[in-house]
Amino acid sequence: KLNLTEGALSAYNPDFPIPKNPWGETLWVGVSSSGSGVAVAAGLCFAAIGTDTGGSIRYPSMANGVTGLKPTYGRVSRYGVLPLAESLDHVGPMARSVADVAAMYNAIAGFDDKDETSLATGPVIIPPLIGTELKGLRLGIDRAWFSNGTDTGLLQAIEKAILKFSELGMECVEVQLPQEGPMEYRNLWLPLTGYEAFQAHKDFFPSRAQEYGGYLRAVLEIGMKMSHAEYVEATQKRGEFNKRFNAELKKVDAVICPSGGMVFEVDSAAQYGDAEAMKEVVKHFQGQFTIPADLAGTPTLSLPCGFNDQLQPYVMQLLGNNLAEATLCRIGNAYQSVTQWHLCHPDL
Repeated sequence: KLNLTEGALSAYNPDFPIPKNPWGETLWVGVSSSGSGVAVAAGLCFAAIGTDTGGSIRYPSMANGVTGLKPTYGRVSRYGVLPLAESLDHVGPMARSVADVAAMYNAIAGFDDKDETSLATGPVIIPPLIGTELKGLRLGIDRAWFSNGTDTGLLQAIEKAILKFSELGMECVEVQLPQEGPMEYRNLWLPLTGYEAFQAHKDFFPSRAQEYGGYLRAVLEIGMKMSHAEYVEATQKRGEFNKRFNAELKKVDAVICPSGGMVFEVDSAAQYGDAEAMKEVVKHFQGQFTIPADLAGTPTLSLPCGFNDQLQPYVMQLLGNNLAEATLCRIGNAYQSVTQWHLCHPDL
């Protein structure tokens, strides 16, 4: 079994250990699907399943240097998955290559009448990934957006990837994504998550609040104090954002950006803490690269694209249009066919 953060949020319950990053024991392992990312990076399994409500496939992919696919909302059934926020929860695979995540996706995607959010439309199967020709596809680039607060080395790795995509035939197109920063995105995401999480936990919270870790408890308290009118207002703001975000996505086949930022050194004690203690961890999150695709329900693909001098992985992300998993995997597989970053594994 693989561990994860409590309630699929950002902190761990004190009763359970934190997985170790195979690239360095003091490095963050990502949240929430941390055990999945670690197991894949360490070669303990062919692939693993993660859930993603605010970045929980993208962050572990970034921290552990693996490939991760967050599908379109509703494309993979959530039946049997403990919910965090029903309108934001996604299920998807992590593996060492695009070919492997595509194989996993083909096995788990499709309509499921046991999940009321499951999609019954559009092709599900990703066809065989053959060749590297990407002529006719458009890559969206917004440097002002993806460079804001991003590690210099990671930026250089992304620029090299852009050149590689151009060599493979993609047309590079300037786009302008919503320019909100990480705190603005978090302030849009948190009320939705808190309210929906409280609905999922109301049989046990607050009646058994003492059994919850401090961070999850704080998020549930946010939702408990919200009125339905406040939730409706947050949902309306989400809809307004999604219109702006999707309008730019539709101009291209994929938008390139970091997969949540850069891995960092972290004190394990802070990850067991309450909301105040977790500020030292959360301040490193670059939610402007993860939250948008959860709000919009659009697919993403995380791809290793280099290392820094300390052998800490660089991982980029491709943002795609609804139901465009096959296109993202075609682009990602072409990149991995002419690079070897995904073949680099930690020395255990």
